[in-house]
Amino acid sequence: MKLLLIDQRHGQSRSLELKGWLRALLSLCLLGTPVGLGYFGYQLAAGQNDDSLVFNQQSAENWQKELALQALQLEQLRSASEQELDALTLKLAKLQARLSRLDALGERVAGLANIDSFDAVATSSYLVGGLEIGNASGTPDEFAGSNLLASISELEELINERQQQLGNIEGLLIDQRAIEDGFVAGRPIENAWIASPFGRRPDPITGKSSFHSGIDLTTGKAGAQISSVAGGVVTWAGPRSGYGLMVEVNHGNGFTTRYAHSQELFVEVGDVVSRDDKLALVGSTGRSTGPHVHFEVYKNGRVVDPASYLRRTIR
Repeated sequence: MKLLLIDQRHGQSRSLELKGWLRALLSLCLLGTPVGLGYFGYQLAAGQNDDSLVFNQQSAENWQKELALQALQLEQLRSASEQELDALTLKLAKLQARLSRLDALGERVAGLANIDSFDAVATSSYLVGGLEIGNASGTPDEFAGSNLLASISELEELINERQQQLGNIEGLLIDQRAIEDGFVAGRPIENAWIASPFGRRPDPITGKSSFHSGIDLTTGKAGAQISSVAGGVVTWAGPRSGYGLMVEVNHGNGFTTRYAHSQELFVEVGDVVSRDDKLALVGSTGRSTGPHVHFEVYKNGRVVDPASYLRRTIR
């Protein structure tokens, strides 16, 4: 192989002949350079494609993680909403049951108080069937929560109204019971007979005519229970001249009763007693000739015949 070298400045040319290994080396350089450049370009392009592929895979994985997190949060929110709706539904059911019991109790109490039927207006719509929460697909309706809250609020108002009505009836019952409990009627001892009536009689000790301010009741023996003939407050409990051991009870409305000649007392001054409460035991203390109870009734400070009160019935 010959190489021709030209010198443009001096207009001369020279030829160089390549032999042997020089010719092979030059041929290799001329042919290998394009190949090397092509290989380098391929490697560079392959590297860039690998980086782009790694970036795209990481982005996809990040998006998948973000979507999974959002799906989990949505599921948690849905579960919490369903639990809240269930709790509201349960609360509403309990309020319905409570209102139903209040209405039933109100009717019974109103009957006891002999007043008009307990008002149960606007409750029937809450006392039948059950609530339907959610649509056909099983998901909560859009306004289910707000409807539940409105129903709960309305039921709470009705319950407050029923409780106020029951309070009013209770006040009437208390007043009525106080009046009835203070109504003097009946006998202070059971299965007893009248040993001495009210009014003038021969004195059992002196035999002289005297005024007997009460009625003597006896069973023929000591130890029988003496009970209050009405509710009231004990104003005397102890010995009293001529009466022996005596109990006095103020019943209000101007009425007072006395129970004398007792063997033993079971109350003290200031005690509040009800009808038929145990006051004492029949004895023969004080000015007495045998076991009996001397029963007196005072009306507006004046002693009256107890006989009419013995025959009275409790209203």
